[in-house]
Amino acid sequence: MKVHLKIESFYSKKPVVLTIGTFDGVHAGHRAVIDVLKAKANKINGETALLTFSPHPRVVLHPDNHNLRLLNTRKEKEALLENAGLDHLIVVHFDIALSRLTPLDYVRKLLAEVIKPTEIVIGDDHRFGRNREGSFNSLKEMGLMFHFNVTALNAEKVREIRVSSTKARDAIIEGQIEHANDLLSHPFPLSGTVIEGDKLGQTIDFPTANLKLSDPLKIVPMDGVYVVWARVNEGKWMKGMMNIGCRPSVIKTAAGETTIEVHFIGYAGNCYGQVVEVRFVKRLRDEMNFNGLTELKAALRRDRDETLEILQFEAPPVL
Repeated sequence: MKVHLKIESFYSKKPVVLTIGTFDGVHAGHRAVIDVLKAKANKINGETALLTFSPHPRVVLHPDNHNLRLLNTRKEKEALLENAGLDHLIVVHFDIALSRLTPLDYVRKLLAEVIKPTEIVIGDDHRFGRNREGSFNSLKEMGLMFHFNVTALNAEKVREIRVSSTKARDAIIEGQIEHANDLLSHPFPLSGTVIEGDKLGQTIDFPTANLKLSDPLKIVPMDGVYVVWARVNEGKWMKGMMNIGCRPSVIKTAAGETTIEVHFIGYAGNCYGQVVEVRFVKRLRDEMNFNGLTELKAALRRDRDETLEILQFEAPPVL
């Protein structure tokens, strides 16, 4: 997959089948759109492309109260899109000037004059242009003007639930990891750099890597203990347990501060300063307050046994 960080750098000798959107999560609905793109491109010996925006439009339009939490970092999204078989990712810098383009100017300047798509495939609820005035019907009318076809897709459904990034975010916030993974069609990812902690885990035979998230807008599941796969610097996936919360049995963190730490089962290497990637499988339990480290260690042993039992039936992640 080719990544174009400026729209002006995009060029293809082949016909282009295009879709548009933030594609946060690259969930089952997004993958359904990409599958349609690929099928249409194959019929005309063409290439597939996604036009997306950075930063997220909501951050630009509502800088003080956007309350945005993203399912993917940029790196995660690129890996998922490449895995889905996309040929081109076109990243347009989103700013106030772009937000003020009328639907017609938006189509002319971004699509017709630069990308020159043969066909555009969008969700049936897609909106674009100033104040989200553009719709599927208006895009279809402009297609007649600028010589491209437009196809609308109904949202993908998982277990009769209409898939959306919002539904996936809600599931993650509520700790419903298995449901979120169904909606996403892949394990929810998290990544960060290992920072120094208090090393208390080492004293009870459960050393942990404390993570600083790679993107401050990244969504984090609700507090609790989770079954995960984890790896260091894109190495081998290892079985693990993750704790998210304030660690009430150890030392209370500052008000509002959440720690994110992962224990690699059967691995005790030094990870400081390295990047750890995590894939969530299941939520085990709430974070609990134990009467001392002996009770905590016993609970962690039970968590480890349950984690190993769950993961014996789970294949390591592909990505």
